[in-house]
Amino acid sequence: MRPLTPLITVDAIIELTDGNIVLIKRRYPPPGWAIPGGFVDPGESLAEAVRREAREETSLDIDVVSIFHVYSKPWRDPRGDTVSVVYYCKADGCPEGGDDAEKAVAFSPYDLPDVIAFDHRKIIQQFLQWKKTGISPSVEE
Repeated sequence: MRPLTPLITVDAIIELTDGNIVLIKRRYPPPGWAIPGGFVDPGESLAEAVRREAREETSLDIDVVSIFHVYSKPWRDPRGDTVSVVYYCKADGCPEGGDDAEKAVAFSPYDLPDVIAFDHRKIIQQFLQWKKTGISPSVEE
């Protein structure tokens, strides 16, 4: 049975010191590469959840810099409605896939894989635009 309200998720745009962005190759449907993240557990703050998900899926301990944006359009996850708080994070090290991630890889933000799950390509594009201009995505995103 589908929940009456959207589920809460977090995603971590992890920027390494060389400027590359960490993506995970999803182990489970929907297929493709994605920003590391997942569902918030009961009793867990959003910041705790994003740190946990990043560590589980990439083996990286992240520094949370800021909330980047909140995404809530009903179509964004084919499994059901979610509201995702996307964080801008930094980390050092070499990512390694784990948990729901078949693998974790650092990509140049300008040379991303072809198949990216959910609306994560759009989120990355908006993040890069924000880094360049300081202009946040519209609240309608």
